Amino acid sequence: MGRIRVGTCSWTDKALVASGWYPTGHRDPEGRLRHYASRFPVVEVDATYYGLPSARNSQLWAARTPADFRFNVKAFSLLTGHPTRAGALPADLRPALARQGPRAGTDPGLLDEVWNRFSGALEPLRSAGRLGTVLFQFPRHLAPGRSAEAYLRRCRERAAGWPIAVEFRHPGWWQEDREPATADLLTELDASAVAVDMALTLPTSVPPVARVTRPQLAVVRFHGRSDAWGTGSKEDRFRHDYTPAELSEWTPRVRALAGQADEVHVLFNNCCADAAVRAAGSMRDLLGLPAPATGTLDEG
Repeated sequence: MGRIRVGTCSWTDKALVASGWYPTGHRDPEGRLRHYASRFPVVEVDATYYGLPSARNSQLWAARTPADFRFNVKAFSLLTGHPTRAGALPADLRPALARQGPRAGTDPGLLDEVWNRFSGALEPLRSAGRLGTVLFQFPRHLAPGRSAEAYLRRCRERAAGWPIAVEFRHPGWWQEDREPATADLLTELDASAVAVDMALTLPTSVPPVARVTRPQLAVVRFHGRSDAWGTGSKEDRFRHDYTPAELSEWTPRVRALAGQADEVHVLFNNCCADAAVRAAGSMRDLLGLPAPATGTLDEG
């Protein structure tokens, strides 16, 4: 049976910081990460989607967490075909992005340089044994088909030698008739399939398919079950308090994944106030995983 790690999709989210979950004396950057790492064994870094990371931050993250802690790092937006502001790039790369305009993703030279800088910044995490995976979350417009598969292969070539996980936002990838082909493609790419939990009442709802496509790691991300997914404010999209019954739907699936993979990362993205850390604590208990060695999840 593989190890199950439960955590959240950020430890720096403004709503979490404002919720009071971090106790007095642990509200500076170092204190927050040390406190979080004393409660959970894994976290997702989502800030790297919005801007390139730095090697200095990777070094600090590794220094402030136990040797057994893992970071899953979200790929920068340009690397997954999302719209990217010029200001999100280093100053010397902004002219190249401006020249490309809305089709920046078609410039392999720019993408290669962005990937080189992104991976270089993560190298201290990987060298320290703290990197769980790099999450490639692809946009809804990436629909299944030959061109999309070719695009995925190009992404994998850039990330050669790195552990990657893939989350599709287009529901067609995991529709029943397409599911085996999608799983086979991710297995070929040596990429972990990301299973998602979200509201299932929307045209854009992604089916909750849980497959192991890379034996080293399986990933499950809980986005909440808001019907405002894809519309409204961030709080509208992610506002959801998971009930024990909703979480219990996933416990047999998570255990089944752990029966096929060395590790399973279960991450909560319902980032309103402290909803994600509370859900993570509940899921940990439902799975019968060990409680934190120091204090309780309600502390602070």
